[in-house]
Amino acid sequence: MIFTTVCEEHIFDGNQPFASCHASHLITLPHGALLAVWFGGSAEGADDIAIWCSRRLDGAWSEPSQLADQEGLPHWNPVLHKKADGDLILFYKVGRLLKEWVTMTRVSQDHGRTWSEPQELIKGDRGGRGPVRNKVIVLADGTWLAPASSEDLIWQAFVDRSADEGQSWERSGDIRIQGLDYEQIERVADSHIPVSDQSFVGRGVIQPTLWESEPGKVHMLLRSTEGWIYRSDSEDGGLTWCDAYATSLPNNNSGIDLVKMDNGMLVLACNPIGLNWGPRSPLLLRASLDNGLTWETKMILEDEEGEYSYPAIIAQGNDLFLTYTWRRERIAYRQISVS
Repeated sequence: MIFTTVCEEHIFDGNQPFASCHASHLITLPHGALLAVWFGGSAEGADDIAIWCSRRLDGAWSEPSQLADQEGLPHWNPVLHKKADGDLILFYKVGRLLKEWVTMTRVSQDHGRTWSEPQELIKGDRGGRGPVRNKVIVLADGTWLAPASSEDLIWQAFVDRSADEGQSWERSGDIRIQGLDYEQIERVADSHIPVSDQSFVGRGVIQPTLWESEPGKVHMLLRSTEGWIYRSDSEDGGLTWCDAYATSLPNNNSGIDLVKMDNGMLVLACNPIGLNWGPRSPLLLRASLDNGLTWETKMILEDEEGEYSYPAIIAQGNDLFLTYTWRRERIAYRQISVS
C-alpha cells in the first residue's frame, strides 16, 4: 500500500482568538466538506478554554467559531459522530477536575451549521461517560461503542454501549493492566509537558481507540503510562473485555487514534516513543494487515522538535483524513490517499 499526501495545511494561521489549542476531532460532510473541532483558550485547563470549530468547503477553512462555552469552566476533548440519518452529535467534557467531568452533547440537523442546546449525556454523571477523546464506532449489528476512560487516582478504560443510537448507554466493566501495582508511582521530575499528579508510571491505561474485526469481535488500543500501547479484546460486542496487555508499539503516554479502512487495513496515528511523558515528536502513521498483530510505518507526518500530538483519523473510501495538534499553536490537517 502506498500512502500519498493529497492536502497538507493548517486550519488557521495565526489570527485565531485563542493562544493555545489541542485535542481536535473531525467528520466528513456531504459534497466533500469537513467539520473540525478542538478546544482552545489561554492554556489547557484554564477557565476560558472553550470548544471551537471550523468548516472546510471548496478547499478553504472557515474562520474559527466558538461552539460551546460554559462560562467559568474549562472544556475538553470534543468528539463528533454522524448518525445514520446524517445528524451530527458533538460530545465534549466540562469541568476542572477529570474525576468531575460532565459529558455534554449538542446535535446538528444541518451538517453543523446550527446546533441544539447543550444537554448532559447521562443526567447526574460525574467522571465523563461516553467518548473520552476518540471516535464512536458502529458495530455490524448497529450498536454504538464509545471508547471511554476515567482518571481518579488510577487510570482505567471502559466502553459505553448504545443500542438505540445514543438515547441510552450501558457501561462495560473497567479495563486494567493485569498485575499492575497501582500504588507504585514513579514521579517525573522533569517534563516539558504539563502533567497532573496522576500521570506517572503505574497509573494504567486511558483513551481507547476501537475497531471491529468481524461481527461481535471488537478490539481497542490504549494510551498507557508504561511505555507501550496496550490492547484489550472483546468477543461479545464490547460487553466484556480482557485485561489490557502490552503490544510491541511504543507509547509516550500521549493520545493515539486508529481507523479501519474498507479493505480491512488498520491505520494507526501515534508518537512512537517508548518513554512515559517522552517527546511528542515524531508523529507517524503505521498500518497493519493482520488485525494489529504486526505494523509497518507508512508515513512520517512530523519529525521536527516540538509537540505534534493527539491525532484524530477517519477514513472514507481510499482516503484518510487527519487532524492533530501542531505545537499547541495550530490544528494541522492532512488528507492522504491510499493505493
